Amino acid sequence: MKKRLTITTIALLIISINAIAQELTNPLDTLTAFVQKMNTSVTTLQKFKVSGYVQSQWQKADSMGIKSYSGGDFDSKMDNRFAVRRGRIKFSYTGTLSNYVLQLEATEKGVSIKDAYGNFTEPWLQAFTVTGGVFNRPFGFEVPFSSSSLESPERARFNQTLFPGEEDLGASITFQMPKTSLWNFLKFEAGYFAGNGINPEFDKKKDFIGHIGIQKATSNEKIRFGFGLSYYNGGVYQGTKNVYKMKKIGGVEVFSKVSADSTVGDFNKRQYFGTDAQLTFETALGLTTLRGEYIFGTQPGNDKSTTSPTSDFTKVTATVKNGAVTVSTVPDSYLRNFNAGYICFIQSIAHTPLTFVAKYDFYDPNTKVNGNEIGQNTTGTGIKATNDTDLKYTTLGLGLIYAVSSNVKITAYYDMVANEKSKNLKPDFSKSNSNFAKDLKDNVFTLRLQYKF
Repeated sequence: MKKRLTITTIALLIISINAIAQELTNPLDTLTAFVQKMNTSVTTLQKFKVSGYVQSQWQKADSMGIKSYSGGDFDSKMDNRFAVRRGRIKFSYTGTLSNYVLQLEATEKGVSIKDAYGNFTEPWLQAFTVTGGVFNRPFGFEVPFSSSSLESPERARFNQTLFPGEEDLGASITFQMPKTSLWNFLKFEAGYFAGNGINPEFDKKKDFIGHIGIQKATSNEKIRFGFGLSYYNGGVYQGTKNVYKMKKIGGVEVFSKVSADSTVGDFNKRQYFGTDAQLTFETALGLTTLRGEYIFGTQPGNDKSTTSPTSDFTKVTATVKNGAVTVSTVPDSYLRNFNAGYICFIQSIAHTPLTFVAKYDFYDPNTKVNGNEIGQNTTGTGIKATNDTDLKYTTLGLGLIYAVSSNVKITAYYDMVANEKSKNLKPDFSKSNSNFAKDLKDNVFTLRLQYKF
């Protein structure tokens, strides 16, 4: 028995020594195999990227509880607040001709999905890319522009109203030749979207969005310019039989009920036309940038809002507060013609980390009425007067950006908001800041710290 164990042990030892000897006789092969494994691991890691940023801020408003597009309305008990305006973390995996992105939003309000999409570029021309999931709407310049690079704290009022949240659920195709091509300056994007942001679909209608643009630069790269055209064609679900649109009756522009052929389940036309332009040039003063957009069209809404819907507003709900039960109702449809736009001036101050920003934007939700025409009424069945929803707003923003480092920047910005005035709009004395016969006190100062990695 002992002899058998000894023979077995010796045999195993000889086999092990032989294997080690083979490795030692080919050390270069072993090292090559190890390096290949390391290269494969490094290549895989290079395809995977994690990035993100956080924007923490303090704001001061002119009045308590104002309605605001500078990060949302203020609570009725406050005129200043701390907030994490945006907290984003982005995971991306980039293949040879494909890309996957997942971006999450994490603030004091909770955690939610911001982007979730994949795309694929065909291997022949490498010019056509198909994208599907939740991603930026390809309309204009400011909507798809990164919030971390935006010089003003927020997008223009009209972009927040027409495109709340910037992203939408859908699919698109993009045409742009590779960077080595002379035609790389031309980019065309078109797609179909749910039309209600990142929320689940609640109706069968799909909205078309298209944008064609050019981006060019001089040979010395000191001047860059761009121009684009956008088109939006969609619809908003009609939750009741009542549809109102503007009509002049007795010399007064009012909302008049459309004939009785309207039915629940129809879709009211949502149509936008837009143009955008950008110019950047370098001088002794520093880098100067000018941007602008203009948009007009038809926006379906209700009597209290022109904001594009992001959820199913046809669901009737009941809420209980202080023992009282409130039952929601499905709003009637109101059709308005609008126009809007902005112009932004950005000037870096040479040899300093400072950048000056000035931005003017306007949004006129109802171009059929202005000033004291708003709120006028006339008698008749199926007629409703315009109200404060139809007021035009303009905003002049002035700011200073201090780039502490490539990762950190501090922004001080003051939004001066002016509303259209009408003596025919009665103030709601149960609410402060509701006298539209004068300019409301709703300016906002923002002090923001951004860290980006």
